[in-house]
Amino acid sequence: MKLDTSKLNFEKLNGLIPAVIVDNGNNQVLMLGFMNKEALNKTLETNLITFFSRTKNSLWTKGETSGNYLKLITILPDCDNDTLLIYADPQGPTCHTGDYSCFGINNNASLNFLNDLFSLIKERKEKLPENSYTTKLFKEGENRIIQKVGEEAIETVIAAKNKDKKEIVNETSDLIYHLFVMLADLNIEFSDIVDNLKKRGMRK
Repeated sequence: MKLDTSKLNFEKLNGLIPAVIVDNGNNQVLMLGFMNKEALNKTLETNLITFFSRTKNSLWTKGETSGNYLKLITILPDCDNDTLLIYADPQGPTCHTGDYSCFGINNNASLNFLNDLFSLIKERKEKLPENSYTTKLFKEGENRIIQKVGEEAIETVIAAKNKDKKEIVNETSDLIYHLFVMLADLNIEFSDIVDNLKKRGMRK
């Protein structure tokens, strides 16, 4: 990627600049490190996040011993050009303790995917692209969508009664997808469901 490093203020911290690392997949904060100009240049050259170790007084590429690299996606300087926000693709746990994040944050990739799926379904409703099953459902109308939710619910129950784990996963996936189509058709946001579940969870 291209980055104008000439505007960055390395002098504020005696040649170093803080770098906040964020998981590109779900926007969770992974760690904080420091870079000097050499570390930043190596990061840009290799697309692997490289820091300056203040303890060892040398460069170190995250994952060089563990294999848990942080693959560079993009770098955003802040408004004062003295801090970097770096989006990366983690290749395993980030923290040396084996945790996903150095800040004790859980990986919310699953919820992030559900948000993306719901957004895609809403986009299908708006644009109605050809050769799309979702488009076909929206064109068939509310009754057909509701019917599909009922069918998938019954198939999920049957799979559960049969204790067939593979089919339970498949049918539950179908049910969630068709529920999302129904919600989008009725102009109900997925976030409305999540907020309601949070309120209920606080009372249990």
